[in-house]
Amino acid sequence: MLKFFARYKTFAIVFFILSVIIVYIIYTLKVPEERLPVYQPEMVNAELVDSTVQYVRKYHKIADFKLVNQNGDTITQDFYKDKIYIADFFFTTCLTICPVMTDHMLKIQKEIKDDNEVLLLSHTVFPVADSVPVLKKYAVEKGVLDEKWNLVTGDKKQIYDLARKSYLATKSTGDGGPYDMIHTENFVLVDKNRQIRGFYDGTNPQAIEDLMHDLEVLKAEYN
Repeated sequence: MLKFFARYKTFAIVFFILSVIIVYIIYTLKVPEERLPVYQPEMVNAELVDSTVQYVRKYHKIADFKLVNQNGDTITQDFYKDKIYIADFFFTTCLTICPVMTDHMLKIQKEIKDDNEVLLLSHTVFPVADSVPVLKKYAVEKGVLDEKWNLVTGDKKQIYDLARKSYLATKSTGDGGPYDMIHTENFVLVDKNRQIRGFYDGTNPQAIEDLMHDLEVLKAEYN
């Protein structure tokens, strides 16, 4: 019996290795690679979509922009070229959802501080009050890393159009005028092609966990 097993030992080892490889291949073929959707306006709750883009079915991207950050630097879409980024809308004097959202952004910043692929972008919805010095003071107090996170101010109508027509992030309607005001908890995950890949409740810890998971899924698309 021992001679029999000795004779076929090599065959048994090879057979076992091949079996493991075959099982692995079958398993990987059966489990599809996780991939995030590319959100188009038509796919999103109509309350979040400006009527001018509500029926767009493809090719939706974040529009070009020109704003100013906490350091007085002009920030355009080129700053985020070939980067994944997470965007939101806030204002420095908000006492309700914004402090929670900022704390969650800070947690995300901690996770991505050494990741060259990922950046953050926060737009003030109260630009008349959130000047560059105000944003700078807020950034210093909160521990914002300038190289990772832009807090931007600028033309109110441009910011509000971005929220409603590009990021599809707010339920309210308006014209971006003096009496218009938006307030949204949404974090928006944007890919390297300026396409929306996810929406998350910035006040919900579980949603932030989901965002971090989805961020890794999205990064895998580029590897």
